[in-house]
Amino acid sequence: MNDNEEPKFNFHELKLERVKVISVLGRGAKGVVFLVKDDETEEFWAMKAISRDFVEKKIHDGSEYRRVCFEQSVLSSFDHPLLPRLRGVFVTDKIVGYAIDYCPGRDLNYLKNKQSERTFADDLIRFYAAEMVLALEYLHNQGIVYRDLKPENIMIQENGHIMLVDFDLSTKLSSKSRRSSPNHICVNTTPDSPTQKHLLFRCNSVISPGDSTSCSGCSSSYSARTDSDSTEKSNSFVGTEEYVAPEIVSGNGHDFAVDWWSLGVVLYEMLYGTTPFKSSNRNDTFCRILKKQPDLVGEATPLRDLIRKLLEKDPNQRIGLDGIKAHDFFRGVDWDSVLQISRPPYIPLNEEQCGDTNGINKIDVELFVQDVFAFSAVEKTNVNDNITDNHTKETFLVF
Repeated sequence: MNDNEEPKFNFHELKLERVKVISVLGRGAKGVVFLVKDDETEEFWAMKAISRDFVEKKIHDGSEYRRVCFEQSVLSSFDHPLLPRLRGVFVTDKIVGYAIDYCPGRDLNYLKNKQSERTFADDLIRFYAAEMVLALEYLHNQGIVYRDLKPENIMIQENGHIMLVDFDLSTKLSSKSRRSSPNHICVNTTPDSPTQKHLLFRCNSVISPGDSTSCSGCSSSYSARTDSDSTEKSNSFVGTEEYVAPEIVSGNGHDFAVDWWSLGVVLYEMLYGTTPFKSSNRNDTFCRILKKQPDLVGEATPLRDLIRKLLEKDPNQRIGLDGIKAHDFFRGVDWDSVLQISRPPYIPLNEEQCGDTNGINKIDVELFVQDVFAFSAVEKTNVNDNITDNHTKETFLVF
């Protein structure tokens, strides 16, 4: 493809008439996720729908436009067994969205709550931790910082392997020597085109929402670079409160190291049943993230040592990919065969997977989404736009 040729955004246009809506999996101010069954393939998908009117009202500042474009562009580029496949993109007069693979085992938080003590044994943690490392390694190799690793975003597939979902808060960073990112294509959210529905709309960047805006304590520019850095840094104040890295809180710029911090928080939570820096209010939580050392009570073990190195405050001293893979906690792990394990520790039962699909109540997807967005507009606070009702942790996005 030459420099003047428009890049292609590969996706399948999905007609709502083709899917049967089973249930609502989650809802929030940024969208509604439905469990649907494809009438043609009889596969179950998770379908995320967003109010088109909401996106178009935000078009003046580009925040929601960039969010939709970025998430669809990265989903369309994934080719990894621990990441979702984009099954289709749909546009109607009232909603826009897409469908991805459905994970019947629900999320890691659900699995934690099934444990008698709401904690995991070391061997179980090792398996899920190894898969999280491999998924993050793939994303980082694509230049993508995930920025929202937490149990609610770590789903369990039908085969028992994990899948990372929800790339709303992700961003793409490039090395200093890399040329500007190519244009990407996403669903047309404007009503002015001749066909009104199924045209495409060019996104002029692959930065995620919030990356071109400033927040308290942050630079007004998108990225902060230093002569010693080989990768640009984002100054966005974005993430989930209990899992966010100290460099995000301090606003000094951040890169891929924030995902390793979040991995440390997730592993701590799997080991102890709670996150290490949680307090009764947001400011105290942020203070603890910046100043408090994690309480790694119990005997000294490789897992506790790995968590301590992941929860290093200074991102330059924090353990990275090579150190993680070579750590004693993963001694004996064959990284090349992790994804080939045929019998993971937990495989969803058939009855857990999709429930009864007979006699399904009719759900008007467009009306349901519009009602959710209308309610969210009334109830919205400046704290959080991204909670779905099956999330217990608070996600924040400050513009």
